[in-house]
Amino acid sequence: MKTIHTLGPGGHYRSVWISDVHLGFPGCRAEFLLDFLRSTRCDYLYLVGDIIDLWHMKKRLFWPQSHNNVLRTLLGKAKHGTRVVFVPGNHDEMFRDYDGMVLGNVLVKNEVIHVTADGRRFLVLHGDQFDAVVKYSPSLALIGTKVYDGLLRVNHVVNYVRRRLGFTYWSLAGFMKHKVKTAVQYMSNFQAALSYEAARRKVDGLICGHIHRAEITSINGVLYCNSGDWVESCTALVELHDGSLELVHWSDAQHSLKPVQAVAA
Repeated sequence: MKTIHTLGPGGHYRSVWISDVHLGFPGCRAEFLLDFLRSTRCDYLYLVGDIIDLWHMKKRLFWPQSHNNVLRTLLGKAKHGTRVVFVPGNHDEMFRDYDGMVLGNVLVKNEVIHVTADGRRFLVLHGDQFDAVVKYSPSLALIGTKVYDGLLRVNHVVNYVRRRLGFTYWSLAGFMKHKVKTAVQYMSNFQAALSYEAARRKVDGLICGHIHRAEITSINGVLYCNSGDWVESCTALVELHDGSLELVHWSDAQHSLKPVQAVAA
């Protein structure tokens, strides 16, 4: 592993992966994502699930202008030369019925293989298919969602105070997930399950979202990549033109790409 310096605003990437945007949910950091999308260009853009939070929208309609602007920007990129692939997640799973179809210049695929510039093959999917809680106990998943929503509401108050004091954005929900032992074990099991699937499929790595934890790590010879989310961490996975992969965080302190972790080709 080595650190790779990220291209600055206006930078052109070969590929970008974003996941867990949750448009239609009050916790979505749409303004950060919009700034990221307007400040960068790419040849391939993968929307790795939970882009629209239909779960929350069934309970209460929430769709501010900033969420509409994100959707329009994504469609605009698809119209003007960027190959955009939408891989639905569990929060927008109704789109899985459109597997293989093109909607508004966006290709819908339940999973897809991406080949990097250096020839490596990566399986791209949302990841909820390997989440035992979502797959076998949807009611328990909904309870977890309510707890998570509560943490995000508290997080909103905490960050209001932090901004008034001159501090940058900080995720309470993310902090709790990294500190609670059961949550850490769950994320470890999730990573292991997806890495096993990638090895079974004989690909070099796997790119997913779902658990809202951005990471690039090697597990049993397979490169596990999670693009994170735009509710807590505001992260994206990017491919540079040499095929190397990097996680970036779009900071509220200064709107520029900040490398979190990188893996060289």
